[in-house]
Order: sequence, then structure tokens, then C-alpha cells
Amino acid sequence: MAIRHILLVALPLLFATVPAQAQDEDEAPKRTRLILGPQLSPSWPGADKYSIGPYVDLSRERVGTEFTFEAADESFGAPLITSGKFAFGPAFGFVGKRTAADVGANLPKVGLTIEAGGFAQVSPTPSFRLRAEARRGLGGHDGFVGEVSADYIARDGDDWLFSIGPRVTLGDGKYQRAYFGVSPAAAAASGLPAHDIDGGVHAVGLTAGYLRQLTPSWGFAVYGRYDRLVGDAARSPIVRQLGSRNQPSVGVALSYTFGGGR
Repeated sequence: MAIRHILLVALPLLFATVPAQAQDEDEAPKRTRLILGPQLSPSWPGADKYSIGPYVDLSRERVGTEFTFEAADESFGAPLITSGKFAFGPAFGFVGKRTAADVGANLPKVGLTIEAGGFAQVSPTPSFRLRAEARRGLGGHDGFVGEVSADYIARDGDDWLFSIGPRVTLGDGKYQRAYFGVSPAAAAASGLPAHDIDGGVHAVGLTAGYLRQLTPSWGFAVYGRYDRLVGDAARSPIVRQLGSRNQPSVGVALSYTFGGGR
């Protein structure tokens, strides 16, 4: 899956999770970094058309501690449990609806999907992180989707950070059939050949990101991601005739850091 829009409605919830700046006397003050801007990504999985959505991230750390690395394309969520080099927590995603008009053929609609699940990650060294996500579609495709990723991280504290790493995306049969399958009935209605598909890996890719602090408060962030559909998804007539195996995404944003006794 190459589309990972973060819900605009999640932004107020993000702020709601940030505690007030008042701290206990024995607790170090904290600072917050907000990243906000636009991102361009495929309109639906397998599309050759693109849509603009929000690129949003919110991080919070104690003063004197660098912000924890977060890849620009990972799902929304924060660790609930951290133990040494391991972390676990919820993961949420969003996929916009796909209509027959969007595809250009009389295919069944796939409704708006909110994906909810969790992630686990491990950082063997400060320069390397492994992460796995699993999410269930609530409405829309109603399937399970997952991703395994690895990132190499180079940084100079919070002054600048560069990351790059591979991605492998997979889905169960419900997810795959929703976006890449063509049932006999849909084939008769659309004129496309029927295409049955089961679950498995449907995309492999690469993501790179860069953050730069320009002043103590302001900075910028940019990322690029490229996914290539593989297997039965790549062979789908929806992709071959009406979409594309190539699934690039790009985002650019400003960052603003505040709090911590500034």
C-alpha cells in the first residue's frame, strides 16, 4: 500500500494528548515539535493519478533529549510501552474512497477506510531501526494490511536528520480483492478480464527523509517514497490498464518547536 494520509481530524486529538507545560518539580520540562505541510500520493492503491493530503507529525521530548526518530511514512501512533531498545504501541491509517469514476471503469466502490492496529519496533543501534505494523480496515476494504520496514538513520542531534530504508507491504485476501481483484460480475460490468487474488506481498519500496533545524524554533522536513507493485497486484487488469505499478509519494513541511522554557 502506497497511500498513508494522516487524518486531518487527528490533529486536534494529537494536541489533546500533549500535557500542559506545567511539570512536577522533579520532572524535566518538555518541548514539542509540530511538522505540518502537504504531501502528494496516489489517489488509491494502484492509481496513476495523485491527490494532495496532509503531512503531519507531532513529537514530544524532555529538554536535553533529542527527538525520537519517526519515519515520515509510518502510521500515526506513539509508543505505549518502551523497554530498552523495544517499543510497542497503536497504529492508525487512513485510505480515501475509490469510486468507479476514480478508476474509469464500472467497478465496485471501495469506501473510506480507517485502519486501526499496532506496531512493534526495535532499535539495535542509534543508527538502525526495524519496525512492523499490522492494521485492520474499519469499513472500506475491511481487510488486514501490514508493513515491514528498516531505516538507517544519520543525525546531528536535532540539527539535522537523514534516514533511508526499504519497505515491504502486504495485505490479506479482502484487502487485495478490494483494490486489485476483478470478480466475474465486475468483469461483465466493466469489460475488464476477471482477476482472482489472494493475500500476500503486493509492494516493495524505499523511503528517504530529511529534517533540518534552521532556528531554535523553525525548521523544515521533506520525504520521498517509491513503491513498486509486485505479484498478483501488479498483474491486476485494474493496475495494467487503468493504473500503474509505480507508486511514488512526496511530502514537504515546516516544523515548529516550542515549550521547554524557551
